[in-house]
Amino acid sequence: MQAEIVKKLVLSGLQVVAFNQRSVGEILQNILLVGSIVGRHKEAERLVRKFVTRLEKLSAKSNVKPRPKVYFEEWGNPLISGIRWVSELIETAGGDDIFPELRAHHDAKKRIVPPEEVIKRNPDIIIGSWCGKKFKQDEVRKRKGWENISAIKNNRLYEINSSIILQPGPAALTDGLDALAKIIQSWHS
Repeated sequence: MQAEIVKKLVLSGLQVVAFNQRSVGEILQNILLVGSIVGRHKEAERLVRKFVTRLEKLSAKSNVKPRPKVYFEEWGNPLISGIRWVSELIETAGGDDIFPELRAHHDAKKRIVPPEEVIKRNPDIIIGSWCGKKFKQDEVRKRKGWENISAIKNNRLYEINSSIILQPGPAALTDGLDALAKIIQSWHS
């Protein structure tokens, strides 16, 4: 999204560092890189170790069977499934992303899913996080053919604020992951 801005800055002679992390691993690598750039490599290493320990503990705690099938909707028109780090965090929190094959795509256009495919994959949980816009659960419930989806029948539609889950940085690894874990763990109750 920021490619044109970066290009203009570079062409104007400014030094620019641009990041395009798309996975949990890349988020952690970039924390180390930023720490090095600002002369705080040791602090960045400690922070990354803390995040890795947290991720490992939650993953071990959440390794309960069965796991709920989770549809994460990043946008509602067209339907766009979650980006890679969100898919990875869903798994860490104890769920199974219903579109794991799409997480490899950086471009949101390649993560567009037909509504019929969501129906076919029948998620137990639907989580919406529409960037800059409120997730409208009533609109989701009224989608043609969705009334038979388990998540709809069992009223398991949730919203996570995009500022804590759709920005690939520390908030996704803390507040965003906590929100996912709370939702997914409630399915077992």
